[in-house]
Amino acid sequence: MRPTTSAVTKCFLTLGVVCLVFAGLSWGADDKDQSDIAKRIDASATVLNEIMATPDKAIPDKVMSDAKCIAVIPSMVKIAVGFGGNHGKGVATCRTAAGWSAPAPITIAGGSWGLQLGGQAVDIVMVVTNDAGMQHLLSSHFKLGADASAAAGPVGRDAAADTDLKMRAEVLTYSRARGLFAGIDLSGAVLTQDKDETRLLYGSFVPFQDILGGKVRATAVSAPFLTTVRKYSIQSKESSKQEVPASGTGSAAN
Repeated sequence: MRPTTSAVTKCFLTLGVVCLVFAGLSWGADDKDQSDIAKRIDASATVLNEIMATPDKAIPDKVMSDAKCIAVIPSMVKIAVGFGGNHGKGVATCRTAAGWSAPAPITIAGGSWGLQLGGQAVDIVMVVTNDAGMQHLLSSHFKLGADASAAAGPVGRDAAADTDLKMRAEVLTYSRARGLFAGIDLSGAVLTQDKDETRLLYGSFVPFQDILGGKVRATAVSAPFLTTVRKYSIQSKESSKQEVPASGTGSAAN
């Protein structure tokens, strides 16, 4: 029995409706992904703002003024049942001749062993302190403590950062959990470029080196994070210039 014209027409109409539904779901997913990236960038700006707004618990001015790169991971999840693990997404930016680069989406993952039970979300800030550490970051895949030396960073806007630890470490690491901000040892954690979110943020895949090297124009959603980084790196540099020398007349340096 051959299908009637009306039956064929209904079939095509049904297929058309199904296609539109799936197209709508696809667009909705894309919009959600874009929204997630924007939220993550905003959250990274908020984390840095809140940390630096508390002088006695903030990243030292000396560290911020000398920073080669800054990476923020808002709400990295730490889960442990017998053995521990952590995973998070965020953004990084590096200094260039023209200022701070467009942000590059990053992923950090790692693990720890021990008798543990529980879960926790923490904010992570990483400060690359020298050119060697910057080159490791530009490689788009490196392991803290192995490929790049890392150490828990000093805390307090006026804290002395010129210690042997600071001079040796290529990356200083910090964490904030339940309002407590302190240096944290992230040795063993692996930081990589988040290729999927790079495509979503810039419309196509762009190598880590191009983004952090200043060859890519920042998108509009990146403004909150970059504005915050510029604000505190400039404030810290000005504060460092006004520090009283260890020896001399005691007058502020120009």
